[in-house]
Amino acid sequence: MVVGGDDRPAACAQRHGLRHRQRDRRLVRQGGRDGRRRGRVISNSGELGIAVVGAGRIGTLRARLAAKHPSVRFVAISDRDPARAAQLAETAGADFHSGDNDAVIGHPEVNAVFVSTPEAEHVAPVCRALELGKPVLVEKPLGLELAQADEILRVLRRTGGKLRVGYSRRFKECFLRAKEQMLHGRLGKVVGGTARVYNSRAQAFSILKRDPHATPVNDVLTYYVDLMCWFLEGNPPVEVVARGQAGIFKEAGYSADDVTWAIVTMADGAVLSLGISYALPARYPTLGQSDRVELLGMEGTMIVDDDHLDHLLYSDRGIPHAYVPDHQVNMAFLGSNTAGDWAVGDFWGPLANETRAWLDHLVKGHPTVHTTPEQARLNLVTTLAIERAVATGGRIRIPADSLEAHIKTRRSADLIRRRRR
Repeated sequence: MVVGGDDRPAACAQRHGLRHRQRDRRLVRQGGRDGRRRGRVISNSGELGIAVVGAGRIGTLRARLAAKHPSVRFVAISDRDPARAAQLAETAGADFHSGDNDAVIGHPEVNAVFVSTPEAEHVAPVCRALELGKPVLVEKPLGLELAQADEILRVLRRTGGKLRVGYSRRFKECFLRAKEQMLHGRLGKVVGGTARVYNSRAQAFSILKRDPHATPVNDVLTYYVDLMCWFLEGNPPVEVVARGQAGIFKEAGYSADDVTWAIVTMADGAVLSLGISYALPARYPTLGQSDRVELLGMEGTMIVDDDHLDHLLYSDRGIPHAYVPDHQVNMAFLGSNTAGDWAVGDFWGPLANETRAWLDHLVKGHPTVHTTPEQARLNLVTTLAIERAVATGGRIRIPADSLEAHIKTRRSADLIRRRRR
């Protein structure tokens, strides 16, 4: 297995195969094969034209995965840096690229959009795609401010479009298995739980340099807020108490705390402990996230140990870090890369599962477990509440309007659980 390593031989083989697929795409655009017309939105044709907005690390993975999906016949790439868009287009074998997001979102061959821009730049491309009636998968969080999330939701309601948010931890196999046990009701009433995640400061600084407002709480702990709310679906958070300890990041000029721990109370009284530290030494072996999730029920207990201590690699030659360019470690916890790993010429893991599941959903219309925009908004409200609790030292109540959509899901979650029994 290559952890974030050099996959150039595989990339060359992929480009060779993509030449044939590009020929097929041209046939479709020219009315070949079954003569389908240009610019059709998602339909029973089973053919997708994908726009990827943002050619960074995640956008690159989305584009390369989409280009290999059997239902994708057209790929367009945009980035505010036209050279970066062109480079990714070459790597992924895309059909069109531009430095103008609107040009790819509005392209007549495009009928679905990935928005993989920096966190603070989600609103414009998401709203543009929704206005054009094109389904969107946007990276988490929905925004860094509640006003950004609410603007997206206003456009979503007005257009009646399709939007989901990329919380890829839901698609990690250990957490899918955990959700299945919750659907079966094997723990009974959940009374408490914990989720904590660690990573090195090398990756934290990389994130903060990109956007100082993308703190570990808002950008990473949000994954575990989402997981716990998903496991306890229909039982949303109502109150937060939190404390943080500043040090390394404050000394470097950032507002983020080195360590944050929160006690989150759910609507039925269940108590969750959520914690994060992205300040471990720069060469600590984690290549993404070392985490642990526990759920305590009246009739059962579930512990998910995802620290990756079971798969160690040591190399005198050094091991590249997939997220931090020019950063290497000598020891690595394999499998800790948040998105997944390159292996034998393809990308595997949570983000790959999430991307393929989204494309399958668009083609087949099967139900999907991708995070809804309403769930993503509550995740944002909760992480903002955690940061406010740290800043003020007080108890923060989560507004009732943020809970309405989650409370409505209780009946559907209970119905699914009963059907599983």
